[in-house]
Amino acid sequence: MLETSARLLKLLSLLQTPRDWSGETLARELGVGARTVRRDVDKLRNLGYPVEAVAGVAGYRLGAGASLPPLLLDDEEAVAVAIGLRASAAGGVAGLEESSVRALTKLEQVLPSRLRHRVRLLQSVAVPAAQGAVVDPEVLLAVAAVCRDHQRLRFDYRSHAGTASVRTTEPHRLVHTGRRWYLTAWDLDREDWRTYRLDRMTPRIPTGPRFTPREVPDLAATGAGIASGAYRYQAVFRLRASAAEVADRLASSVATVEAVDDTTCLVSTGANSLDELVLWMGLVGFPFEVVSPPEVAEHVRTVAARLAGP
Repeated sequence: MLETSARLLKLLSLLQTPRDWSGETLARELGVGARTVRRDVDKLRNLGYPVEAVAGVAGYRLGAGASLPPLLLDDEEAVAVAIGLRASAAGGVAGLEESSVRALTKLEQVLPSRLRHRVRLLQSVAVPAAQGAVVDPEVLLAVAAVCRDHQRLRFDYRSHAGTASVRTTEPHRLVHTGRRWYLTAWDLDREDWRTYRLDRMTPRIPTGPRFTPREVPDLAATGAGIASGAYRYQAVFRLRASAAEVADRLASSVATVEAVDDTTCLVSTGANSLDELVLWMGLVGFPFEVVSPPEVAEHVRTVAARLAGP
């Protein structure tokens, strides 16, 4: 009995990701025969899990059923959990944004349509207190799903300057910086890793075919796009401190740090105002000079004179 229960739990876990599984693959993963897989699928269905048959590949996937599977939640509790996860995914609880999106994606995959409608209704009348960029929850969930299922994603994208373009990508993962959501993806047209702000994208439906995930590099280069590329002003500073010392004080989502030697490093970052950029760098606590651009160097002198007084 214990062996059967453990196998059912593993089967349920496999069915949650990716979306489609062939019967042969499930049998291999579980170490049983195809007939046992069919019996176990029937047991999950009897328990209320909406396991659907996939035409053409003799396989299965976990779909949205007419009623909520037995998660020990009634309708009201399920709606409350979904609303809470949406709020957390928007940045309501520091450090929980990405895990909230993963949990919300799993929950909404099996949430009945009547409950999904209630969640959206309550979300539409709620007023967010956060002042960061607003991301449509449906966009967030759609991008999370293609990251999970390794499906290509095409979307309309608007740059900081307002230029519109269409991007075709292999999505890797979502990143939340505390104020904004970003997608890290391989851009098929540019043949490079790129980052995109979710509040500037509109996914095109249906999504593209599945792909084999690429080997993930050191994402410092894509981190640079998150740290500075989304802002009006970008600058490079030379700090008289080691890269390790500076990296301990600056998250990779707000700046990239490159060692020059044991006592000097370069910091690349950005901000939407020159005052914010200069004062923020001054608060890091190390002597610095501006490498580029000249307008930031000029503003440093202006701010220094202003703080020094008459």
